[in-house]
Amino acid sequence: MRKIVVILMVTIIASFAYATGMQEPEPEPTIAEIAAADGRFDTLVAALDAADLVATLNSEGPFTVFAPTDDAFAALPEGTVEALLGDIPALTDILLYHVVAGEVPASAVVDLTQAETVQGAPVVISTADGVQVNAASVTQTDITASNGIIHVIDTVIMPPSGDIVEVAVANGNFSTLATALGAADLVETLQSDGPFTVFAPTDDAFAKLPDGTLQSLLADIPTLTEILLYHVVPGSVVSGDVVGLESASTAQGSDISISVDGTVTLNDSANVVATDVLATNGVIHVIDTVILPPDE
Repeated sequence: MRKIVVILMVTIIASFAYATGMQEPEPEPTIAEIAAADGRFDTLVAALDAADLVATLNSEGPFTVFAPTDDAFAALPEGTVEALLGDIPALTDILLYHVVAGEVPASAVVDLTQAETVQGAPVVISTADGVQVNAASVTQTDITASNGIIHVIDTVIMPPSGDIVEVAVANGNFSTLATALGAADLVETLQSDGPFTVFAPTDDAFAKLPDGTLQSLLADIPTLTEILLYHVVPGSVVSGDVVGLESASTAQGSDISISVDGTVTLNDSANVVATDVLATNGVIHVIDTVILPPDE
């Protein structure tokens, strides 16, 4: 009799719970599920599906995703999305470049200068003008999922596609630097794993040298090599780190001085005119003057 009463009580409690909405709470959605339901990420969801990454972003993680909106994808050059959907390895690389392993809330993002992505290359994080990831602005933060966090960005970010030498050559403003690196037999060095930080003088910077200087250096390889290595700092030192330094040790062996007063200046002579040009083996900062190592 007691057993029957217990069964009846359990049945009544269960019926009451169901009737009053006391069911088990719905599980929190995953990153992929939130993106699919949001309405702003249809292109991202389609790309994740094409790259077979939906299951990954439904897995335990945790992950932090810098998620480009449909408008961000629409801002790419015409035909880019269609081309990527036809090139799954390239598409996968780009998508994984938007993913960081672990949960990185906004409060932690603002303390970083760079973050390693699942793709393998880092993204640069800046707080100088809002929060930016490479060239993308973060427009919404901390959308929480069961397996991580989404931060919304307004631009699709692209992983670096070449080493330091390849990026410099492709840029078009560093022909003299490329010639000098070749003459000093340093091309292979700056194509190795690194990472390196290169303060790269433009063609105009080399043109500012006194007449005949460049020709003399190209005939004096030991001196040329010293000067070129004086523009290289071991490690990946992005702009957010540079502004916190007073000096940096170069691959040549001597230090360069760094001052910040509106602009970043090296050795009180060379201004940094562009920052954080990413390569697969480091980062380039562009300078407007060739800097010379101190006389020994």
